[in-house]
Amino acid sequence: MAKRKQEIDLIFEASWEVCNKIGGIYTVLSTKANTLQATRKDKVIFIGPDVWTTENPSPWFTEVRTPLTSWAKNAHLPEGISVRVGRWEIPGRPLAVLVKFDSLYRSKDEFYARMWERFGVDSLHAYGDYDEGCAFARAAGMVIESILDYNGIKPGHVVAHFDEWTTGMGLLYVADKLPEVATVFTTHATSIGRSICGNGKPLYDYLHAYNGDQMARELNMEAKHSLEKTAAHVADVFTTVSDVTAEECACLLERRPDVVTPNGFEAGFVPAPRRRKAARKAAREKLLSVARALTGAQLPEDTFIVISSGRCEYRNKGLDVFLDAMATLDAESDTRPVVAYVMVPAWVQCPRADLRNALDAGRECGMPDPVLTHWLNNYNDDAVNRRIHDLGMSYGRHRVHVIYVPCYLNGDDGIFNMAYYSLLPGADATVFASYYEPWGYTPLESVAFGVPTVTTCLSGFGQWVSGSGREGFLKSGVDVVRRTDSNYSDTVRGIADAVRSLIEADPEKIAKISEAAEHTSALASWTEFIPYYEQAYDLALSNAVARK
Repeated sequence: MAKRKQEIDLIFEASWEVCNKIGGIYTVLSTKANTLQATRKDKVIFIGPDVWTTENPSPWFTEVRTPLTSWAKNAHLPEGISVRVGRWEIPGRPLAVLVKFDSLYRSKDEFYARMWERFGVDSLHAYGDYDEGCAFARAAGMVIESILDYNGIKPGHVVAHFDEWTTGMGLLYVADKLPEVATVFTTHATSIGRSICGNGKPLYDYLHAYNGDQMARELNMEAKHSLEKTAAHVADVFTTVSDVTAEECACLLERRPDVVTPNGFEAGFVPAPRRRKAARKAAREKLLSVARALTGAQLPEDTFIVISSGRCEYRNKGLDVFLDAMATLDAESDTRPVVAYVMVPAWVQCPRADLRNALDAGRECGMPDPVLTHWLNNYNDDAVNRRIHDLGMSYGRHRVHVIYVPCYLNGDDGIFNMAYYSLLPGADATVFASYYEPWGYTPLESVAFGVPTVTTCLSGFGQWVSGSGREGFLKSGVDVVRRTDSNYSDTVRGIADAVRSLIEADPEKIAKISEAAEHTSALASWTEFIPYYEQAYDLALSNAVARK
């Protein structure tokens, strides 16, 4: 890849998930920051929403003296917005600005009118979180304008990077007020593509026949889609995180991304080699003790443990496929016992007292409803719970025991009391049967721990592995199953077969697969992927100069 050509004085990156852990974008930014700090010390400024209070402060932000402190004290920001400056408490501790934006609601109508006149953004049918995202984004644009003005920095060597539709208005504000600033817009998943999938419509078989504007009207997504599409077209450089999402953008936003910037990885939370054996032993003890107490089954030490995790998006994350694959495996299984954990946060009520008591007493007695570790508020309506029961996995004798963990595994859930990353080393495999997955950090995290994973060709990570020519457990620790809109049963079959192959593999083969998995994670580190961002920044500056 070509070396950096353009000099950059400052890079701003605005996202709703700066110092605000909500989803996968937090992981992207918080892991990327360390590599950026290594090459551009304090030349990258992250801007996030100040949605915190004294009673509920952000655990990821520390308000300390930084090179921005003088600006924050003396800048006269417009329309009553306020800021706090400090450090984002992640590896690299980059500069962070948290923006209080509530005061901008008063003038939103005038601003929307300006954006309609200037760029054709249609905010007429906005609802839900649209106003909140736009107010923050606009405030972020004002912060960029103020910092440059206060410090006398010429905008000709500045990049402003905006993530997702929630920051689109910030990009348009900068394009309107600071035309010399080079702008980058990244969509991690298009709002209309996600909506199509969320409404149960086939995305891939009809992708080239869909019109994004028409689908936005049909699905009541006009405002968000209009903003996202406009930001993608106005930006000096438009990026996305994978080839699968690039095709989605080309069809639904009508602009193909200029650069694909894959999501890198920092393995700082992976145990050092000398601690891995102990970490795996502790994790397996916990996972097996919970399974034994729930099911009452005699689960030997070599029980095969497989995990699926992530956000609780039943169809998009392939939880339906995973459960059906485990039922298929159970119906055909003559192998050693299998425990299949579904670890996705849902509407949890509380940890099960009977399970907690059994664990404390060391009893492995079996319980009613032996598939749940925590009670649910919506027991009868939860899609995962309903499917487990419909498959008959909650009663009778099984070789495959499915257990649903519907809570955040942050170390104090009341049953495991171990974080997800502390439990992951205990797995023998993971499965992420994704239908809609622009990238896919969960399988990447898995291989970083040396745990082989099964994913699909519809995930960005799966496509990246396939494109590298290293597909297959022995080559990469990753099996990529072909998935389309019309081959559900084949996908279930493929995942069941892939898991069975790991169950039947001998220890020597498993060791080779684990080594291949760890090597794959090294190839996906941020040091390997940051050059794509450098390419995007350089192109943005070149395009900004040409535009001027």
